[in-house]
Amino acid sequence: MSTELLVQAAALLSAPLAGLSTLLAVRLRRAARSAAARESGLRGRLAELERRCAELADSAVRDPLTGVANLDLLKRTLEREVARCGRRPPTQPQRELAVVLLEVEGFELVTAEQGRGRAQAILRDLAQRLSLEVRRTDTLGRYGGTEFLVLLPDTDRAGAAKVAERLCWTVRRHRLLDWSGTPWSADPAPGSGNGLRATAGIAVLPADGGHPVPLLRAADRALAAAKRVERAELAERGRTRAMSAERHGNLSPCAGPGPIVQAGAARTVAAVTGADEVHA
Repeated sequence: MSTELLVQAAALLSAPLAGLSTLLAVRLRRAARSAAARESGLRGRLAELERRCAELADSAVRDPLTGVANLDLLKRTLEREVARCGRRPPTQPQRELAVVLLEVEGFELVTAEQGRGRAQAILRDLAQRLSLEVRRTDTLGRYGGTEFLVLLPDTDRAGAAKVAERLCWTVRRHRLLDWSGTPWSADPAPGSGNGLRATAGIAVLPADGGHPVPLLRAADRALAAAKRVERAELAERGRTRAMSAERHGNLSPCAGPGPIVQAGAARTVAAVTGADEVHA
């Protein structure tokens, strides 16, 4: 009889216990889903914070107008590269470092015709195009105004001259957001371009090491010398045009032989001079 009572009692208790276990399982599943949702939300917020931090870090080293490296990043990178060249082990060959200082001229005409906002957009477009002309290991940044500085690790004077020539060519030939100082075509005639011109000066770090400041000064002196060469060439072309006009009588000067140079649309001058040897 006692056994039957126990069986009956167990049967009566089993139903509530089963209900409690089912309720507990449901609550555990809800808690797990809630925890997973909170975790997913936290992961999303963390990803958003990481994205914003990356944007802030990138904006801190990017020129806000052109999107290329800013002056601060250029200086820090140059200091690091100069220090790297000075840490050469005796058994390894001398590391090389060159810089190219590029000045773009002709934006006065762009600003006058298109307005400042459009001119800034064109400058940004040009800067992004120039950044494609250098290696991943190189650094191109805005030095100030319409001047750009390119840091070229493991590059000698001849290599820097080739980079400078390519950048000058790109400045003159790149189609600037459908604006051009002279008519643009897929196969431009000799002497035509987009209305801009570029001058470049190069400098190389000497074999016995150096310092970033005199290296930049040497590049600036090379750029100044290149601009003097450019002005002399432009003056000579002006004299040639005047002589041609006298020779042809009442014909337009454009009928004379030789290139005609117009203000704001001058030919790109191959103004890459011999680089200075730089000592601290």
